[in-house]
Amino acid sequence: MTDEVTGHVGEAHVGGIGQRLNWLRAGVLGANDGIVSVASLVVGVAGATTDSAALLVAGIAGLVGGAISMALGEYVSVSSQRDSERALIAKETAELRDMPEQELDELAELYRARGLSEATARQVAEELTAHDALAAHLEVELHIDQDDLVSPWQAALSSAVAFTVGALLPLLAILLPPPAWRVPVTFVAVLAALAITGWVSAQLGGSSRGRAMVRLVIGGSLALAVTWLIGSLLGTTGVV
Repeated sequence: MTDEVTGHVGEAHVGGIGQRLNWLRAGVLGANDGIVSVASLVVGVAGATTDSAALLVAGIAGLVGGAISMALGEYVSVSSQRDSERALIAKETAELRDMPEQELDELAELYRARGLSEATARQVAEELTAHDALAAHLEVELHIDQDDLVSPWQAALSSAVAFTVGALLPLLAILLPPPAWRVPVTFVAVLAALAITGWVSAQLGGSSRGRAMVRLVIGGSLALAVTWLIGSLLGTTGVV
């Protein structure tokens, strides 16, 4: 019995670590979005003009607009997820109140499906039900921790901060060097940053670090090259 209970707690601990890794991975991806979005914008403008004020306005507008968009999208997404989880918790609470025996049988069956013998599964279900029936059902049946629901505001703020941190790199890289060096310095800084974020995201996800780095660097290179070319053509034709 000790092993089964220990395993149950261990799964919850692993789940908590997994959720923290997911948050960290989301932060890295948000920063990557900020890098690519603002870098593409300012490099495109730099292809058309060397005016520092225009670059600053474009970069700030891209940073603020992107951060707000990311925050709003994350808030809506997480709010929907949280509403669904709350509805499932309410439904499970009602079922435990109205038909406790059927719910106990269901929990025992879930543990039998995990490989426990019928007697052990029944004992585990009874002891967990006596301790916290709702928590037991939410974890095993629905994979929800009622004490660890994601906050939409926290998700929105984290997303906005991650995007802003990423966006600051290309903004500074395009503004600080002399005009002749702005685009080359931004290219180098952005591609180096993308290689780092690719390595970190692959490390967190357990995938190939080299492949992730190459994908991001190639994608970033194409985005920068295309936007710079468009800006240069528009600047040459006098559109801007």
